[in-house]
Amino acid sequence: MICRDHPVSITQQAHLLGMSRSAVYDLPRPPSAADLALMRRIDEIHLEHPFMGSRQIVRALRRDGLQAGRLHVRTLMRKMGLHALAPQPGTSQRHPGHKVFPYLLRALAIVRSNQVWALDTTYIPMARGFVYLTAVVDVFSRRILAHRVAITLEAQHAVEAIQEALARHGTPEIVNTDQGSQFTAQDFVDAVQNSGAQLSMDGRGAWRDNVFVERVWRSVKYERVYLRAYASVREARADIGQYIDWYNRERPHSSQDGNTPEQAYLAGLPTLPEAA
Repeated sequence: MICRDHPVSITQQAHLLGMSRSAVYDLPRPPSAADLALMRRIDEIHLEHPFMGSRQIVRALRRDGLQAGRLHVRTLMRKMGLHALAPQPGTSQRHPGHKVFPYLLRALAIVRSNQVWALDTTYIPMARGFVYLTAVVDVFSRRILAHRVAITLEAQHAVEAIQEALARHGTPEIVNTDQGSQFTAQDFVDAVQNSGAQLSMDGRGAWRDNVFVERVWRSVKYERVYLRAYASVREARADIGQYIDWYNRERPHSSQDGNTPEQAYLAGLPTLPEAA
């Protein structure tokens, strides 16, 4: 959150939050109804075919009878925080002044809860406008440990989500994210490193690195979000929270032998040694 009366300059605050200075002063303009419909369809295409870039999405839209130029689609994808999950230049939304950490999950067997947590942010359409959902997911069990619904992609929402997860569930060995500016921001990096966890970041646009959270987003959107038309941020926040609670406690996963994420998470926690 930008504080105009803070002794730290607005430019420096914007830098720390991973925002451009111009974004602080520009008044946001809501997207048109046509753009909202286009964004909804782009989001659906991205869920079905996450490897598609703007060129391929334009072709898919035209097959649906929707006309949009590549530059416009690319602009909307950036606004939505979407990028193709395939190695290619320019797909990452990393802030140029932020440090990127190495990817630590290559060839790593994930065999227990709290071994690896993953964070990601996704676009959530509403009846008018949209919001962003950031979640902390335990990779082994697919349990959603904490989440935030917000109207911006600022780093503070990722910081709040990871701090809640740490306070409620302890410290994981590794926290993995993509190279989004909210995750490379210093406040987020400090929150992870001060907890004692290692920070890992996906390769730019590498589909294999993000596949666990992409599956969670698919469940959230097709089983809940796309069946609703949220009238307000408050309604979106409450309904998504209800779904996540149901998802954790009651939704069985075939990858977990029919157990729910919560059952798999609790079963996967390391057992404490018995007292002598």
